[in-house]
Amino acid sequence: MTKRHTTILLLHAASTLFMTGLIWFVQVVHYPLFAAVGPEEFAGYASAHSVRTAWVVVPVMLLEMGTAIWLVAAPPPGVRRSRAIAGLLLLTLIWFSTAFLQVPRHERLGGVGFDSETVTTLVATNWVRTGGWTLRSMLVLLLLSAVIARSTRRESS
Repeated sequence: MTKRHTTILLLHAASTLFMTGLIWFVQVVHYPLFAAVGPEEFAGYASAHSVRTAWVVVPVMLLEMGTAIWLVAAPPPGVRRSRAIAGLLLLTLIWFSTAFLQVPRHERLGGVGFDSETVTTLVATNWVRTGGWTLRSMLVLLLLSAVIARSTRRESS
């Protein structure tokens, strides 16, 4: 496996695992705590949350998508293209969920303030992303294990 293959695969794994950890934190801790913010401060809080979160997640999500596309286009030795495609399809689902389910609800919360129905729907629909990234983490660990197993076999021959 070339150095470029190794770098791309490790960047992909790091970005996926980072996003998985982050989404679980958001799902279990952060979103449920929205209810604890006072109604007078909530719209400002929600707007600041969206801006600050974007600074953290956008670069990592772009890195993850770029490396996912690369893995489909030029899979490293030991990585099945079908698994790379499955990972890219899951990531596409996550991006669609973000764009069409979560972002509109964040915009609503930033505009009108706290609305329990919107927060409840946000938490419920966010399980799409939480599950998607969890499955992606399992898949990326499978990819890494396949590459390591292949490398180990080659070294022992």
